[in-house]
Amino acid sequence: MAATTSIHGMWTSRMAFILAASGSAVGLGNVWRFPYTAGEYGGGAFVLVYLLCVGAIGIPIMMAEIMLGRRGRQSPINTMRTLAQREGRHPAWQLMGWMGILTGFLILSFYSVIAGWTMAYAVRSASGVFVGIDRAGSDAIFGALVGDAERLLAWHTIFMALCVFVVARGVASGLEKSVRFLMPALFLLLVLMVAYAFSTGSFAEGARYLFAPDFDALSAEGVLSAMGQAFFSLSLGMGAIMIYGSYLRSDASIGASSLIIAGMDTLVAILAGLAIFPILFANGMQPEQGPGLVFKVLPIAFGNMPGGVLFSTLFFVLLMLAAWTSGISLLEPMVAWLVENRSFSRVRATVLAGMSVWLLGIACLLSLNQWSDVTIFGKGFLDLLDFLTANILLPVGGLLIAIFAGWMLSRAASADELAMGKGFAYRAWRVLIRYVSPAAVAFVLFHAIGLF
Repeated sequence: MAATTSIHGMWTSRMAFILAASGSAVGLGNVWRFPYTAGEYGGGAFVLVYLLCVGAIGIPIMMAEIMLGRRGRQSPINTMRTLAQREGRHPAWQLMGWMGILTGFLILSFYSVIAGWTMAYAVRSASGVFVGIDRAGSDAIFGALVGDAERLLAWHTIFMALCVFVVARGVASGLEKSVRFLMPALFLLLVLMVAYAFSTGSFAEGARYLFAPDFDALSAEGVLSAMGQAFFSLSLGMGAIMIYGSYLRSDASIGASSLIIAGMDTLVAILAGLAIFPILFANGMQPEQGPGLVFKVLPIAFGNMPGGVLFSTLFFVLLMLAAWTSGISLLEPMVAWLVENRSFSRVRATVLAGMSVWLLGIACLLSLNQWSDVTIFGKGFLDLLDFLTANILLPVGGLLIAIFAGWMLSRAASADELAMGKGFAYRAWRVLIRYVSPAAVAFVLFHAIGLF
């Protein structure tokens, strides 16, 4: 039987869990990657495939990860060790927990550096630096920021300090109180940005770019991209959802919670597209992929529009909030393990974990400037960690979660934890988690590493 509570504390309500898990899922990728990819691969056609993939891949694996977390009520490593023992499975399954914590550790080390860019740009926006700027000026500002190791270190340090501050305060006083403020603030800023975009006169054009279905543009590459986005967007495979699930009350519905979290994550991505594209089109600009959309193109658009100073500042504050809610979820699994296995106080564990991430982040930020000529397998250190986590560790983690939940965990245990009865809903989840989800994630993995 599962423990009724976690030693680290519990969410006071299901809504607190939903806000926290949604905060973990909502990140920088929602704001630029989903909208751009949707437009590139057929607009509404891509969105439709993405929603189908969320239902067939994202939600079943999210339910599985929450279920495993609540079943074990410990850090991912100890949860997998405990569950493997209960089910009579090989103790090597605890390596899945180690992989999740390692993945979160690596991601946060470079994610913190990029989150620092959003904070730096919020300050620049507020000071009016982008007013009347052109492409050359925008490129120069971005280049100067990325090329300044000391400045990057300062912002990286501030962001990690913010994450440490929240996590050190515990589940109820830190994580829950922060997301109860940060997530409503994030949605409010998004709505304000969409309202601002509506006033540009190009809202209809932006909506068409995002939603008009063009099935001719939906290639096999686009379908794979939708599958990958459905998985990566929900913060799966890195221990964050598992540890958050371990703090979820036993009477809360995992299925309903997962549906709401996936819906909120998708809503943020769509609202971001409705905010960004009209602003670009109003300035005669076309979207471009990658960080350049946010840090090079949008500042030009804001700098040449009425109210641009205010709304560009709000936009980059929005990005910072999205990064912050994701950052605290990535730090939490490491902290939980240190408390459980090293008998550290929560404050000591958080400082140690945060310092470790901060140190690795220094190597990431130096790879953008002073160490830019140092490459490993042809990639800079930050790019290497990005490739390793996104293309290998995350999909492998998700694949292992699906296999353990679908094949290693007994039917009685999963039925008991999900509390869905034995009707159609549970049978559908079991088919998806045993066959559909792992096959789809395996396709994403093989494609990412170039096997097909």
